[in-house]
Amino acid sequence: MAATMLVSAVPAGLRSAPLASCSGRSGISSLGYRSLGAPRYTKRGGPIRCEGVRETVDKATKKEITKEEILQNQETNQSEKQSVFGAVPTSCSFYPRPEVERRPETGERNLGSIFAFDGAAPETINDRLAMVGIFWAAIAEKMSGLTVLDQLYTQGTGLVFYLALVPLIDYASIVPMLNGESTDARSFGPFTARAERWNGRLAMIGFLSLLLTENIIHAPVFTNFF
Repeated sequence: MAATMLVSAVPAGLRSAPLASCSGRSGISSLGYRSLGAPRYTKRGGPIRCEGVRETVDKATKKEITKEEILQNQETNQSEKQSVFGAVPTSCSFYPRPEVERRPETGERNLGSIFAFDGAAPETINDRLAMVGIFWAAIAEKMSGLTVLDQLYTQGTGLVFYLALVPLIDYASIVPMLNGESTDARSFGPFTARAERWNGRLAMIGFLSLLLTENIIHAPVFTNFF
């Protein structure tokens, strides 16, 4: 009787659909949850393929940057016609290079290219390290009452966390670039590449100002003033 009640609670459409595993065959074109974390099963002319969290996140946050769009931006964007050094970007130079050559989507995908002065890696990694650094400095100074330099060199634990964090952020930033994806290709809600760049630049200025100020007053800024 319990089995009969359970079957009757299932919608008629699902009762008539055949069951299949991810590697089996079925006449169902698509079956699964549409939430972010749940896998989705689709059939494309053969065995059913499982689309997991990565594919779902890609569809929600990733956009394709084409070579045509980059070339058009080079021709119309005034900042791309002339570098911050006043020089016109020239092909195959170390810096400045045209946008189509320095972008991971269309340029060379090697460490030499992405770590060049105008490459995708230096500012991105420094931005992220600065944002994490100033956020953690505020928390650690409140908890320990020590300046940033004291946490790094006197206490020692800050240096251990720093040496562990830098390779992790570097790796997470470099791998997408080596796969041909820049930060501009990703966005989720307000978290855009433009917002990250400006927040990172402000964080770099703020972190440097924090170090200089604490070196002058010989006291932790966040403990004494906040």
